[in-house]
Amino acid sequence: MRTTRAVLALALGGLAATLAMAQKSAIESIEEYRAMLADGNPADLFEAKGEALWKQRRGPKSVSLETCDLGKGPGVVKGVFVELPRYFADTKKVQDLESRLVSCMETLQGFNGAEIARTPFGTGEQSNVTALATWVSAESKGMKFNLPQSHQQEQVMYEIGKRLFFMRGGPHDFSCASCHGEDGKRIRLQDLPNLTKNPGAGSGFGAWPAYRVSNGQMWGMQLRLNDCYRQQRFPYPGFGSDATIALGVYLGVNGKGGTSTAPTIKR
Repeated sequence: MRTTRAVLALALGGLAATLAMAQKSAIESIEEYRAMLADGNPADLFEAKGEALWKQRRGPKSVSLETCDLGKGPGVVKGVFVELPRYFADTKKVQDLESRLVSCMETLQGFNGAEIARTPFGTGEQSNVTALATWVSAESKGMKFNLPQSHQQEQVMYEIGKRLFFMRGGPHDFSCASCHGEDGKRIRLQDLPNLTKNPGAGSGFGAWPAYRVSNGQMWGMQLRLNDCYRQQRFPYPGFGSDATIALGVYLGVNGKGGTSTAPTIKR
């Protein structure tokens, strides 16, 4: 009897070790795959387009975005991405990069901001917003996140974002935290970052905009959060809604000190 138990224990131990090795091998293979794709990331094309759009005279007013204030003064781009979302006095609200770009397109160039917000991702002016966000984010690559929390509205948005992150709902009683609230979770053999603290918050939040290989699209944070709501089986939030901005504040503040790697490449 003891011999049988010993043999069984050895067999189970060997099986567990084999499964662990297979899992590790799969994860390593995915990382190798990402590394190969990163050499020649298609996001570079969107980045180049975004830089050209920033300097191009466009819209009903035929004006460029070179005087757009993204938080560090008119025309300053380097370093703004790692301090967004933040409060803006002119709009009297907290905005992330994409919603702020739309505000500049509206006030400076004469575009209809509400119309852009209603435009499906990847089409029309929304595709231009994504390209602009890709370029702006690239200008802060390698910098550390340090979102401001000095304004009361910034603090309020953080608390709202925190509640939304842990709010369970939908037909599967699902929340953001279901996937991203603990260490050591994974899906489809891919590690899921814990977005409640570093290093997960910094590396997770700081990777978007990113090029999605699976569908050949460039995704900004607005679309990424939109897809999270889809997986929760919730209705899609509006572009630049308080919900998406609040979640961005929560993730960004949690990622303080983390390094921005955007624009990246994803599965």
